[in-house]
Amino acid sequence: MKRRSFLRMGTGVAVSAALPACGDGQEGRAVAGDKPAGPGAGQPAAPPSDKVVPGWTQTALLAVRATRPGPPMAARSLAVMFTCMYDAWCAYDPVALPARAVQTGRRPAAEHTAANKAMAMSYAAHTALLDQFPTQKAAFDEHMRQLGYDPAEAPAKRSGPAGLGTAAARAEVAYCHTDGSNQLGTLAPGGVPYADYTGYVARNPPLIVSQPTPRDAIPEPGLWQPLTYVDAGGTLRTPGFLAAAWERVRPFALASAGQYRPGPPYACGSDGYRDETMRIVELQAALDDEQKVITEYWADNPGTDLPPGHWLSLALTVSERDRHSDDDDIRMLFALSNALADAAIAAWDAKRFYDAARPITAVRYLLNGQTVTGYGLLGPAGGLGSIAGETWMPYQLPSFPTPPFPEYVSGHSTFSGAAAEVLRRFTGSDAFGAGITRPPHSLALEPGLPSAAVTLNWPTFTAAAEQAGISRVYGGIHFDHGNAAGMQLGRQVGAQVFAKTGRLWRGGA
Repeated sequence: MKRRSFLRMGTGVAVSAALPACGDGQEGRAVAGDKPAGPGAGQPAAPPSDKVVPGWTQTALLAVRATRPGPPMAARSLAVMFTCMYDAWCAYDPVALPARAVQTGRRPAAEHTAANKAMAMSYAAHTALLDQFPTQKAAFDEHMRQLGYDPAEAPAKRSGPAGLGTAAARAEVAYCHTDGSNQLGTLAPGGVPYADYTGYVARNPPLIVSQPTPRDAIPEPGLWQPLTYVDAGGTLRTPGFLAAAWERVRPFALASAGQYRPGPPYACGSDGYRDETMRIVELQAALDDEQKVITEYWADNPGTDLPPGHWLSLALTVSERDRHSDDDDIRMLFALSNALADAAIAAWDAKRFYDAARPITAVRYLLNGQTVTGYGLLGPAGGLGSIAGETWMPYQLPSFPTPPFPEYVSGHSTFSGAAAEVLRRFTGSDAFGAGITRPPHSLALEPGLPSAAVTLNWPTFTAAAEQAGISRVYGGIHFDHGNAAGMQLGRQVGAQVFAKTGRLWRGGA
């Protein structure tokens, strides 16, 4: 079987993807106008030099890395960009309907050229990204110049593909400014973008990560607890609940944020609570090299693509594998990005509703005064040994021990379940055929590991999603229940978003 090599953005790790035989499913391409059935089927894809969608995807991910938003904010911003691009593209497609009722109209068939689509989508992407990541204007302008466009034209352009793309993006941006995300900072005192405006207050006082935790410092052991720790820059931090108001963000396809809300996590004091806490401790004490590589590869901490960007990056390997045109890419990424954005809303709805404790709280409370095998106050740098339960640390850097929001459900799992569902439906097959290899001695957490090269393989999108989900359990920041519930939630979200996007690009059919 022929193989190609791809590069996942931001890792420096080659992602190899086999060209699998297509399955019988045709859900993503069942009607005229959808993508061809595979390499060599239908019309040949445009040469990569004629494509603009992958380049704008990479440019947006660079902005995510540079600005370090939270995962929900990143998912929303990426969806805004792709929706703007999709709406601009619709004007040059025979049947597709835009997400918003923009006043651009459908252009005559003679104008349905690759060049016009590329220009309209580029001006739409530029306009959207300037709104979402204003500090990155220089990078966005430079990418426009590399494509042969003048970024200064966008504000004044009123006609042609450039004007159409700009108008489509402005309509979407105006709509999103009132979606409940508080992007402009107008819903809370102080004017801070995305600040909480709901009055959330944690029920537990902050847990000081670098000190043994007294049992009485956790009055509500089943509920989320903020952490106080020294970050990588040497600053003492106690971050609050990131995106605490995200349940109020208007979804793209869901009827409400809680439409698919799962049942509750295990209650403190129950057998399930104790069992899953013990499972985390035992699992951490027995991690092998492959599990540690899995943990680090999928971590997607601040300064990376984050989980939504990671899946968009993986989708670019599908684009190259299947020889996509821009038409294929904008459909796929319009669906995928909006599924990721709705997945954030659904996951954060559950996080806010249940307000569930992370493993670090549960372990330090439940095993207080007991001796366990694990990583102590220094984290993995201190090595594995016999430690007091009240000093237990997850397999994470002490400078970012646990993301600042409740445990249930896992955001990684929800994002991954949604992404796998969309990609499976779009391609008509679960086959992925990709993987990565980490060389010896390349881990950041334990630089001496892995002792030999480790290859992670994902024969299917489902396998990749499941590995992303279990990585958070290996890392000691999610329980099995939070992983499983998040994965199922993501699948439901992905299916609903894909159904809506498919109806739009098929013209409402």
